[in-house]
Amino acid sequence: MKIGVLALQGDFREHRISLEKLGADVTEVRLPGHLEGLQGLIIPGGESTAIGKLLVAFDLIEPLRAFGQTRAIWGTCAGAILLAKEVGRDQPLIGLMDMEVQRNAFGRQIDSFEMDIPVPFLKPAEQPYRLTFIRGPIITRVWGRAEEVLRLPDGRMIAARQGKLFATSFHPELTDDLRFHEYFLELAKSESTG
Repeated sequence: MKIGVLALQGDFREHRISLEKLGADVTEVRLPGHLEGLQGLIIPGGESTAIGKLLVAFDLIEPLRAFGQTRAIWGTCAGAILLAKEVGRDQPLIGLMDMEVQRNAFGRQIDSFEMDIPVPFLKPAEQPYRLTFIRGPIITRVWGRAEEVLRLPDGRMIAARQGKLFATSFHPELTDDLRFHEYFLELAKSESTG
């Protein structure tokens, strides 16, 4: 399984380490040619505006859109913002998912928090997952082919899926629990498309 991690800005190294622990062959993606031969790609957390500007500078927007038509992409935090079609402001987006997000919905860096909740689609489902939120977005709306897959107990949507596209508001790469990365590898292996 060959998986890429977009390595322009943000916490791409942490995703790489998590994937390598699961035995994946990991490539750091900085140029369009780096997408060749990949079965999936993670767009990490970081600063979505900065990552978007770098995507434009390195001519990656259209290649990523084409890649996401047939292969798996997982956006975490800033990556989820970049996958959304609507973000309420003008910034470069990949715009593949039928969803709207609200940036920095959980407040500033000082407002970061962790929370244990059950995640029914992870195995084992009965074991709660520790979610880490750092200036994360919330998914305010999904439509079309996108579907919500996880909400906080207070009702805020924090994960959505659209075929092989997956978006989370939080940072699974900052925990030792590899179940979200396992889930993404299974998604990347699957035959489903958008």
